[in-house]
Amino acid sequence: MFPIYDVIVVGAGHAGCEAAHAAAAMGSKVLLCTMNMNTIAQMSCNPAMGGVAKGQIVREIDALGGMSGIISDKSMIQFRMLNRSKGPAMWSPRSQNDRMRFAEEWRLALENTPNVDFWQEMVSGLLVKQGKVCGVKTGIGIEIESKSVVLTNGTFLNGVIHIGEKQFGGGRTGESAAKGITEQLVQIGFEAGRMKTGTPPRVDGRSLDYSKMEVQYGDENPEKFSYSDSTQPLKEQRSCWITYTNKEVHQALETGFDRSPMFNGRIQGLGPRYCPSIEDKINRFAERERHQIFVEPEGWNTVEIYVNGFSTSLPEDVQYKAMRLIPGFENAKMFRPGYAIEYDFFPPTQLKLTLETHLIENLYFAGQINGTTGYEEAASQGLVAGINASLKVQEKDPFILKRSDAYIGVLVDDLINKGTEEPYRMFTSRAEFRLLLRQDNADLRLTKFGHEIGLASNIRLQKMLDKKSATAGLINELKQKKISPEAINEGLEALGTATIQEKISAEKLLKRPQIGISELMAIDPEMRQALAKFPKEVQEQAEIQIKYDSYLDKEQQMVTKLSNMENFRIPTQFDFLSITALSNEGRQKLNKIRPETLGQASRISGVSPADLSILTVYLGR
Repeated sequence: MFPIYDVIVVGAGHAGCEAAHAAAAMGSKVLLCTMNMNTIAQMSCNPAMGGVAKGQIVREIDALGGMSGIISDKSMIQFRMLNRSKGPAMWSPRSQNDRMRFAEEWRLALENTPNVDFWQEMVSGLLVKQGKVCGVKTGIGIEIESKSVVLTNGTFLNGVIHIGEKQFGGGRTGESAAKGITEQLVQIGFEAGRMKTGTPPRVDGRSLDYSKMEVQYGDENPEKFSYSDSTQPLKEQRSCWITYTNKEVHQALETGFDRSPMFNGRIQGLGPRYCPSIEDKINRFAERERHQIFVEPEGWNTVEIYVNGFSTSLPEDVQYKAMRLIPGFENAKMFRPGYAIEYDFFPPTQLKLTLETHLIENLYFAGQINGTTGYEEAASQGLVAGINASLKVQEKDPFILKRSDAYIGVLVDDLINKGTEEPYRMFTSRAEFRLLLRQDNADLRLTKFGHEIGLASNIRLQKMLDKKSATAGLINELKQKKISPEAINEGLEALGTATIQEKISAEKLLKRPQIGISELMAIDPEMRQALAKFPKEVQEQAEIQIKYDSYLDKEQQMVTKLSNMENFRIPTQFDFLSITALSNEGRQKLNKIRPETLGQASRISGVSPADLSILTVYLGR
């Protein structure tokens, strides 16, 4: 009934979709298994993509040849570039999306990807022979063979949903939990744990009074995620709104604390620190009189509203009573209550940097199964796992992004070397080279890698090379162009910056904080004419490279220094336990995580500088 597949992907969430698309686009025969074909790429929580650091990840996925950026562009209803008031390392694209259109666009994209087959059924186990995965077993007992398997089970592994004192099995509201895989993997020797996440109520937008809220518009000149020409920026956008909780809301919520599964011990899983439930917020931050609530439309035409900031697992009657005390929500009609969900995960220290497991060859984990939270984090892991599963089947070298290459590299490196005791979320602060890893240059950093592995097209590569060449040309032109005092001093005074006494290059003027290319074009007609031929993204790229030239050089020097350790490879079968000079903790951690380079070893928690020196001596021998 089935051929022998190159890659079977279990789960069709954000990680699974990227894994299936990447492997298939690289020439592998792929089977995507999902319990429900109608919920492929479901936005289980908020209908949005990107945000701080997450937007950089979406751009990186796109630059490598993944689909999340394109799907987000095709389904977005609003776009905002966050943190524009800060430096470019902090600029982060974020879209509000049409939930139904997002899922539809992903399904259509996969159906139009050659080499992708689908199977709708629960996968209950893996076929493993002599330490190597060779397929999956379904709930009705069908065995499907493959050369590799990527597990992207999301919140479905033994998922339990909590609403107040009610508790029932499920991977998402209205959907069954997946059973069998955890038990099999634990029996084989894997370590497993439990995590928790939650979602807020959904309400009828027709029942809200928006006059009592602050409107939140999209950007005046919206951008997009994808570097390709297959999508275009929005011409019209839907607004979001902001309102706030108050003392009355908090008091109403507190009446249900005795029935809260989070406070009475029924929830054992570790929840996300940076996206706490509303009851957790008012309990931990009792001194605060209000908390922000973002009122987000679920799409272009639906009346359903996502109440962002009101995630909760309190009893539905308490949720309803408290929510109607929020300004603008006095007459709110609830579509469905918020809930918490507990699920199994596997500490990611059990993986290689390719996301292949140490214990079972050709088995890969991606997404929430690794203890992460967020669509973007999941999608990037799915991309890495799908790429590497395909490369291994084709007997090619693995694909590994370093911390200095991408936020995706930081994410994977953090998971494998540090593990996580709570749902992992990406932040710009996690990246030591964040000035190099900006959202605007993801294509310049990564498209060549995507093209080399057969994922990014020739058109993508040429577009990136054209941008790179045009940027270099513009920078050179700005260095050569001399501006006289009489041509620009009046404009400089208006901008509140010092006038010039002699001719100066446009490049030097751009190093001033008060002056960007748009200001330069506004105060100098000759410059406006010379620069207008360059696209906006090229102007932005040139401006950033000129303004931050010295800082970029310093970060690049740091990368070069650290690359020596990254290039110092450790043999696959190296016996860490035999080095008695290592500390006990260092020896145990090194043997468990099995780093592939000295640089990776240096980032493992518990491996001291002394351990590193000893290891260097032994490896040198």
